[in-house]
Amino acid sequence: MVHIWNDPSEVPEDFGPNVVTIGNFDGVHRGHQEVLAHLLSTATQRGNRSVVVTFDPHPAQVHRPESAPELLMGLQDKLDALAATGVDAVLVMKYNLDLAGMTPEEFARGILVDGLRAAHVVVGHDLRFGAGNSGDVGTMQELGKALGFDVTVVDEYGAGGAPLPADGGAWHDGDTGRRCSSTWVREALAEGDVATATAVLGRPHRMRGEVVHGAARGRALGFPTANLAHDATGYVPADGIYAGWLVDAAGTRWPAAISVGSNPTFDGVSRQVEAHVIDRPEEAVEAFDLYGQTVVVEFTARLRGMVAYRGPEALVEQMRLDVIQAHGILFGSPAK
Repeated sequence: MVHIWNDPSEVPEDFGPNVVTIGNFDGVHRGHQEVLAHLLSTATQRGNRSVVVTFDPHPAQVHRPESAPELLMGLQDKLDALAATGVDAVLVMKYNLDLAGMTPEEFARGILVDGLRAAHVVVGHDLRFGAGNSGDVGTMQELGKALGFDVTVVDEYGAGGAPLPADGGAWHDGDTGRRCSSTWVREALAEGDVATATAVLGRPHRMRGEVVHGAARGRALGFPTANLAHDATGYVPADGIYAGWLVDAAGTRWPAAISVGSNPTFDGVSRQVEAHVIDRPEEAVEAFDLYGQTVVVEFTARLRGMVAYRGPEALVEQMRLDVIQAHGILFGSPAK
């Protein structure tokens, strides 16, 4: 079981000594995963516990809300992804101006040493912390010597799954050598390139939200959809049709054809994410009710862009072809 704390005061007195890492971890992509792997291996070698310190909301949402990047995942998905790595605990620090005003030494002493009893700190090469981002890896190493904890700095990682070449060269498998980053994932998703997003994340991109009632056009056309509420978490990919999965509240994974867009055939305005479940049990179609459930939608492959068709008949035929293609991608065979 992963311990989740929202304040250092919640950390049990007998929990420690610990190996700690710090970061926003938006996306928990493969670069983050490498830092976490070092965290876990160091904790195992030392016989310590592993603790992740992360922040909510994202600092950019506090300092520059008008230009803060859209987050790749909500807090629950981040916690789930961190838990999946096997860490022992996660401290979710409420990010506000008081926390932002702490000097690097105040943060290291108050949070890492006094709060978490850190014996070792593992950080990425691009660490910035403390008021005005005045602290970096060098600062952390100096503070470690002064406050009694060791520091490991992890090199940046490329999507090829190994440290990036010092000369910036490309990988033999065709990878560009670009370092894994949340920015790269956002750029890929903005283009609808969920394959690249998957490569950088190490798993399919997902959204999470409540299923709400829509215009019911899909049901009328024979393709009922689960519509995510507009406050669903997770970065919304580019408009288009995708193959993927819907995970219901019970944890059942259903294959799906997913639409992202504003339904141009019907002059839609607002963007909507909706998933049509493939191979739903025909004998229980009416009982297959997802309304009100919080579900997860995973994006596996992009089938096409969003197109306005000349009437419902042409749209229905294209939707039928989309379902066949999605089934083929997800199962390696066309839908029956």
